[in-house]
Amino acid sequence: MKLCITGGGTGGHLMIAESLSEAAAADGNEVIFIGSTSGQDKKYFQEHSNFSHVYFLETTGVVNQKGSAKLKALYKVFKAFLQARKILKKHKIQATYSVGGFSAAPASFASLSLFIPLFIHEQNSVEGRLNSLLKKYAKSFVSAYDENSPIQGYPVKEFYYKNARVRDELKTIIFLGGSHGAKAINDLALSVAHKLQKMGIAIIHQAGETDYERVKQEYEKLGVAVELYAFTKNLPELITRADLAVSRAGASTLWELTANGCPAFFVPYPYAAGDHQYYNAQFLVKNNLAWCEREGQNLKPKLIKVFKNPELKEKSEKLLEYVTQDVAQQMIQDVQKKLK
Repeated sequence: MKLCITGGGTGGHLMIAESLSEAAAADGNEVIFIGSTSGQDKKYFQEHSNFSHVYFLETTGVVNQKGSAKLKALYKVFKAFLQARKILKKHKIQATYSVGGFSAAPASFASLSLFIPLFIHEQNSVEGRLNSLLKKYAKSFVSAYDENSPIQGYPVKEFYYKNARVRDELKTIIFLGGSHGAKAINDLALSVAHKLQKMGIAIIHQAGETDYERVKQEYEKLGVAVELYAFTKNLPELITRADLAVSRAGASTLWELTANGCPAFFVPYPYAAGDHQYYNAQFLVKNNLAWCEREGQNLKPKLIKVFKNPELKEKSEKLLEYVTQDVAQQMIQDVQKKLK
């Protein structure tokens, strides 16, 4: 099978693309990627990936643009649509899998125009605009939050399953602000750093590239030892070492933590479209699998309370019971079946 995976912009979408490419390539399929010059697509796939070919077309987000900026964005999408058609023809693509994000628009519309079967994965509990628009044209629409989804669960890299473990003691905590970092989580980490040091808890912290220098200087002023990163592709290993995460509630990070059995205290990004990060986290909170607090709502004492009674073993065991394995493989097999 010759498959195109498209979408991206942020790390969440790209991690799904990576897990699908991993599953497809392992089964002997040829897989290409069509993404954007904007966002993090190049950072993830330009140098190393499972894709036979990668393409980055000039596109930007459309939804949040206004006036002439929206017209320019739409024109870029149209030009990229024409380029995507040529790429799909060149590689004789048999199916396209969209993982969402503005990067997915050109190749998704190009596939439909060429009568190439389109498959969609919705990563969040609140459907994205593009996915809602294309849903009725898709051969399959997969979502971990939809009980009517043909496949239940969320695709994450095999590493998280293979290295999953039950946490029973809080020795290491990881702070994750998402692919761009999060000042609110960075400030929360700094506010509890002394407390963690006194408790003998090691700190791993991905601060994001824009806030890295400030956070580094603040840790130095505090005299607190920390394993600090701006951006790293070694998150799977770091998450596996952690016993508790303090994190945004982007879907990929949420399900990676779940698959690895790592309990999390979620602080959702308050400006996410449709408040989807909050609803992503609530999907776990309602089953007593995680904690979730709104940004700015006196987070420090609430997090310290979790440190003192984390219920790690109970939550970790439940997370591992809850997660569905081999979702990426199931998604690729679903494509293969529908092409027969």
